[in-house]
Amino acid sequence: MSDIPQERRVLTAIPGPKSAELQARRVAAVAAGVGSTLPVFTARAGGGIIEDVDGNRLIDFGSGIAVTSVGASAEAVVRRASAQLADFTHTCFMVTPYEGYVEVCEQLAELTPGDHAKKSALFNSGAEAVENAVKIARAYTKRTAVVVFDHGYHGRTNLTMALTSKNMPYKQGFGPFAPEVYRVPVAYGYRWPTGAENAGAEASAQAIDEITKQIGAENVAAIIIEPVLGEGGFIEPAKGFLPAIAQFAEDNGIVFVADEIQSGFCRTGQWFACEDEGIVPDLITTAKGIAGGLPLSAVTGRAEIMDAAHAGGLGGTYGGNPVACAGALGAIETMRELDLNGKAKRIEEIMKGRLAEMRSKLPNGDIIGDIRGRGAMIAIELVKSGTKDPDAAAAGALAKACHAEGLLVLTCGTYGNVLRFLPPLVIGEDLLNEGLDIIEQAFATI
Repeated sequence: MSDIPQERRVLTAIPGPKSAELQARRVAAVAAGVGSTLPVFTARAGGGIIEDVDGNRLIDFGSGIAVTSVGASAEAVVRRASAQLADFTHTCFMVTPYEGYVEVCEQLAELTPGDHAKKSALFNSGAEAVENAVKIARAYTKRTAVVVFDHGYHGRTNLTMALTSKNMPYKQGFGPFAPEVYRVPVAYGYRWPTGAENAGAEASAQAIDEITKQIGAENVAAIIIEPVLGEGGFIEPAKGFLPAIAQFAEDNGIVFVADEIQSGFCRTGQWFACEDEGIVPDLITTAKGIAGGLPLSAVTGRAEIMDAAHAGGLGGTYGGNPVACAGALGAIETMRELDLNGKAKRIEEIMKGRLAEMRSKLPNGDIIGDIRGRGAMIAIELVKSGTKDPDAAAAGALAKACHAEGLLVLTCGTYGNVLRFLPPLVIGEDLLNEGLDIIEQAFATI
């Protein structure tokens, strides 16, 4: 692992002069559509710290959007990927296969929920995994319709843009989109009209009613949902919602797909977030935390469903790249050895406790409308005092204040008013608390 001191250090304005120089080069050479949360250029990263080219050390509450859960330079990831690099970088698994791909699929069969026979196919990105899950479900069911949910996010390819709920910035100006995609309500407890306690039962009944009336259950190939909605605002569907939707899928021969790209691999304090209510999905899509920062994704599921696609129907030149597979085996080794599920639960305990304390201390503490999430996937939803009106400006101002003090945080949410916290699961408790101190100070400034 990188030997970066696990201490915050702010030597310059953030971004500093060297980052500013690189940003000028970036503006000249990189397409404007590729955004950045914070234009500080990374020199090295590890544990809970990102060190920039100016020598500043930022506390990392982003993990590259839930990717570097084991840290950005985990020893086992570096060791295994380096050894693989020295042997060979690529052959294409579809031309001459290699053991690493098979071993990752074996690990996925062991770790994902359910004790049925499972198989996997490996790809490069989360969007590719979701798109291939749809292909597999359509091949298996011989149906075409796909059902997704309000506030859901599934990617930036043409099909996954259609599956994604939020227009700006993901879909605006990029249509037309893939057909046969239908969106239904999700149990967003904080914003459910009759209260969070009714959201699970009412939202599932409403969703099932809309599917039945508007599409016909017999036409639906797949229902796809994030067990904790990521970009939509770290929404945990109210209890009872996921089991009701999964049961409806089972009763109607629909493939139930859990999109665990952001919530998987110990992020919520369980290997996979769907385990919280005992959901056993037919297919599960994974990426982000799977390989310690190397590009890899997977679709894992019931063997008979996974085998529905004809030979040659699934794949891709780089899918399951040998170096990325080695990284994944290193990441899984780290998760097991360090009990990162336990670490995630401890992060939740500290963060939720501190955030609740902040809300109680603030003179207008009701601007923190909701504190939610599980494990190291925690968020606060910001609203205008005395209302539930989303306050995106407050979220933006808070993020900016945190960045200036050397804490990297991310925003999200359909309304842009959610501050989300995704620290590496290996972060030290001292850094975690220091980051929370900075958030508390930022509230005082705004």
